[in-house]
Amino acid sequence: MDSIWIKGGNRLEGKIPISGAKNAALTLLPCALLTDEKLTLTNLPRLADVDTFSHLLNQLGVSTSVAGVKKGEYGRRMTLQADDIASTVAPYDMVRKMRASVLVLGPMLARAGESTVSLPGGCAIGDRPIDLHLQALECLGAEIELAAGYVKASAPKGRLSGGDYSFPVVSVGATENALMAAVLATGRTQLFNAAREPEIVDLCNLLVAMGAKIEGIGSGHLIIDGVEGLNGTTYEVMPDRIEAGSYACAAGITGGSIDLIGARPDDMRATLNALAHAGLMLEFHDKGIKVSADAPLKPLALSTAPFPGFATDMQAQFMAMLALAQGDSFLEETIFENRYMHVPELRRMGASIDIHGRSAIVHGVEKLTGAQVMATDLRASMSLVLAGLAAEGETEVLRVYHLDRGYERLEEKLSAVGATIERRSTG
Repeated sequence: MDSIWIKGGNRLEGKIPISGAKNAALTLLPCALLTDEKLTLTNLPRLADVDTFSHLLNQLGVSTSVAGVKKGEYGRRMTLQADDIASTVAPYDMVRKMRASVLVLGPMLARAGESTVSLPGGCAIGDRPIDLHLQALECLGAEIELAAGYVKASAPKGRLSGGDYSFPVVSVGATENALMAAVLATGRTQLFNAAREPEIVDLCNLLVAMGAKIEGIGSGHLIIDGVEGLNGTTYEVMPDRIEAGSYACAAGITGGSIDLIGARPDDMRATLNALAHAGLMLEFHDKGIKVSADAPLKPLALSTAPFPGFATDMQAQFMAMLALAQGDSFLEETIFENRYMHVPELRRMGASIDIHGRSAIVHGVEKLTGAQVMATDLRASMSLVLAGLAAEGETEVLRVYHLDRGYERLEEKLSAVGATIERRSTG
C-alpha cells in the first residue's frame, strides 16, 4: 500500500498543466455504447477510475486501444468501438468499485433495448440512490424491474419512445443517463430542471458531434429529438475544473503563485469568486489562470450548491485552506450528508473545526503541524495533501488510492512547483 509523504512549509511557484476532467471522462466513455463506429477521446486523464470504467466497457463488448504518450506529457488518446454489445449486464463486482458505472444503463438500454446493472451500493460520502435515473428512464418508455440487487431495464418495442421528465432535485448522474438514453429514442424528450454542470455540456457537445439533436445545451431545459443512429467521432475531454481549483488552493495555503495552464474560467466561476474573496489574486490569460496569494487569507462563508453554485467537490480543499485564514469561516454542505470525514484528520494536524450537522465552523489557526493522516474519499484526501503542504514538519497521507482516482500524477505536478513530496511504498 502506497502513501504520500510531504515535508511542508515550501512556497509553491510555477506552472501546473490541468489534466482532462475525471467527471467528464466517466460520462463520455459510455457514449461508445451508442454507436458501432469508432469513438476517440483525447486528453483522457490517466486515472484509476478511467481504467476501471474501460475494463467494464471491455466486459460489455467495447474494444479499447490507447495510443502511446511521450514522457512528460499528460492525458491519453483512447479509441473505443462497440461493433456489437456482447453483454448487457454490468455485474456487481465492477459497479461496486465505482458508482459512475451506473452510467452504462442509459446508453446500453438505448442501443440494445435492454440493460441490467447492479445497484451501486453504499458510498463513503453518503447515500446516493439512483431513483431519479430510473424515473427518468421510465418517462422515456423503459420498463424497470428491481431484483436481487440489480436493475433490469427494457424497452418494450426494442427502442425507447422519449417523453418529458422534470427532476424534483438537480441530479448530474440522472441527467447524464437520461440524455444518453434519449438520443436514440423514437420521439422527442424534454428534461426539465436538468443539471447544468460543465461536464453535462461536454457530454451534450460530444453527442451532437456524434449526430444527436439536442437543444438548450447549458440550460436546465434540454430538448432531445431522437435519431436512428449515431456516428463515431474524435473529441477532446474538457479540462478538470476541480483539479484546477485544488491547485489554486495549494497556491493559497502555501502563500504561493501557481499558473493553471489549460484551466477555463467559465467552468469555475464560483470557485474563482471564493478564491478572490479569500484574498487571492487572479490573472486571466489565453493559456489559463494564474493564482497568487500575496496577503493573509481571509475567512469565507460558503454553501455548496449545484452548478453554477459552489461545487461540493471543492468543499474539503477550501476547508483545509481556510484552516489558516485570519478569522472564522462558515461552510455548509447541502449536497451530501456525510462529507466532513476529513475533519478529524485535519484536527490531528492542528486545525480548529466545529461540526454542527451539515455546517462547519473553521476557526483560523496560526499554523498546522505535520502528522500521519488517513484519506477517506477522493476530495478529502486532497484536503490532507493541501494541509501537509503548509504544515510544519512531515505529513504522511495513507490510503492514497483515493487520490489516484482523480488526480493525474499529483506528486509530479506538485514537485514541479516546489513541493517536497513523494510517493512511498508501505509494503
